[in-house]
Amino acid sequence: MANSSLSVLCCAFVAFPAWAVDVGVVGLFPGKAVLVIDGGAPRTVSVGASISGIRLIAADGDSATVEISGKRQRLAIGQHVHGGGSDGAASQTASLTADSRGHFITTGTVNGATIRFMVDTGASSVALGASDARRANVNIRNGRPIMVQTANGVTQAWLVTFDNVRVGDVVLHGVEGTVHQQDLPVALLGMSFLNRMEMKRDGQTMTLRKRY
Repeated sequence: MANSSLSVLCCAFVAFPAWAVDVGVVGLFPGKAVLVIDGGAPRTVSVGASISGIRLIAADGDSATVEISGKRQRLAIGQHVHGGGSDGAASQTASLTADSRGHFITTGTVNGATIRFMVDTGASSVALGASDARRANVNIRNGRPIMVQTANGVTQAWLVTFDNVRVGDVVLHGVEGTVHQQDLPVALLGMSFLNRMEMKRDGQTMTLRKRY
């Protein structure tokens, strides 16, 4: 039984397939860029040169263009990209730290309104309480009414679509959500958001990386 429970816990924090290489831009000069590859030491690379299979195509004071496995990516300072990732999109990540009870609590936004979230892999969607939904200008009249089971019993809720949800550097648009009739102790960062993430847990730290 203990082994079964452990398996379930591990599955909750499953890591999706790893990316081949991580490239970050930490410095820019005309004709040169300072790159960090797979978390290593910064390396200055000139246009036309290659390092660890990464070729610098162009660089100026605003951005650098790198080529990874035949795909070109344009990055500004502070941006990262992952080889094998989606068509040139810069990496978006969020790092969360567990609290004393092992819960991953973070502050994000819904429709630009600041929201306090708890990661909940058991929740099918992002869930907001009534007060949070009002601050986020969520119109429940456009939602579909449902009944949901909570710790306090069955209550009214509405299925809606949030314009955008942000956690850390990760921004998703058109996120399915649930608005509860009553306030919630904390909003739930559920699977309608997490399914679009690569999730990795290392001790008390969880890293979310946008997949699509």
